[in-house]
Amino acid sequence: MERRYLREAEDRTEIPETEDAIFIRFPKDTSIPNGKTVLAYFLEKLCIGERMLSQQIVLSVKGPKKVCITGANGIGKTTLLRKIAESMQERTDLHVAYMPQNYEEKMDGSKTPAEFLQKKGDKEEISRIRTYLGSMKYTADEMDHSISQLSGGQKAKLFFLKMSLDGSNVLLLDEPTRNFSPLSGPVIRRLLADFKGAVISVSHDRKYMDEVCDTIYELTENGLEKRKG
Repeated sequence: MERRYLREAEDRTEIPETEDAIFIRFPKDTSIPNGKTVLAYFLEKLCIGERMLSQQIVLSVKGPKKVCITGANGIGKTTLLRKIAESMQERTDLHVAYMPQNYEEKMDGSKTPAEFLQKKGDKEEISRIRTYLGSMKYTADEMDHSISQLSGGQKAKLFFLKMSLDGSNVLLLDEPTRNFSPLSGPVIRRLLADFKGAVISVSHDRKYMDEVCDTIYELTENGLEKRKG
């Protein structure tokens, strides 16, 4: 029995290399020039209903920076990121992608993964999409299931694949590592660290903040406070 456990442990050391291949890289042309203004945002009051969560919020982001907003539960981080996403919808000089914490905000659960990713719907595109999905360890069965039947991790991978295929150069990500396994976590962090565009995110993941983000802000009742060090 001990020898069997040792063999299984040795086998597990190979898994990260297998998972490393499931993520595709963002295209090189998703880069943002140094110093380009990605976001110049001001919000006098952040409220949910009648309750004020924060005030005098100022956030300036220049490309290609990677920013993380953290803070206490219930302070309004998700609400703030959603408002930032809404404010950036009209930008024509940037290709902005928003990945909400609740994926269903941006996903039609009745669609299959291929339908979610396709633009033209011709055979060539569908074949290419299925190849991409296969490289991310989707089974043929999962490709034909509705998105609502997928796990949180599979939905997260689908979002990242869409952002890559769309050539997005600004990523707005709410808890991007939340649904990835301990093996996939390092892969997604490396993908984002190597990304040449800008990232504005919300997270409590310390490894994500350490390995990916240039600047960390804490959302408080009195706005965003930049963390030192």
